[in-house]
Amino acid sequence: MNNHDKKAPLPAGEGLGRGRRVSQLDHAKQLRSNQTDAEQRLWYHLRAHCFMNLKFRRQTPIGPFIVDFVCMEFKLIVEADGGQHGGDDDARRDAWLKAQGFTVLHFWNHDVLQQTDVVLERIRQVLIALSPSPSPTGRGE
Repeated sequence: MNNHDKKAPLPAGEGLGRGRRVSQLDHAKQLRSNQTDAEQRLWYHLRAHCFMNLKFRRQTPIGPFIVDFVCMEFKLIVEADGGQHGGDDDARRDAWLKAQGFTVLHFWNHDVLQQTDVVLERIRQVLIALSPSPSPTGRGE
């Protein structure tokens, strides 16, 4: 192999797509591997186009933040929150995400686990409100 065949290593953080840093992508991957029970329950219903035939992604970096679930088509973020949420940091985070055009829904973990149908119905209602006519429930049928 001559010097022309060797590829120079990429500078740290390059080659990851969309300007993401290695640490943020690694952190998102770690979060996907260590989901809470509430996140697992939501993902079961949202994954693989199962919910209203829409694509949701989980533990996805958006700007400087990692969101629990996002439907990029409708710019809807769904968060399953434990007791550590609800402070000033969350308010700043939500304000930044809303400034980027996202709608952010928060559900307490307890509600996701105990009232899953109510949580899913609320997500459905918001998606219908965000969608142009006809509603996304008729997509692909």
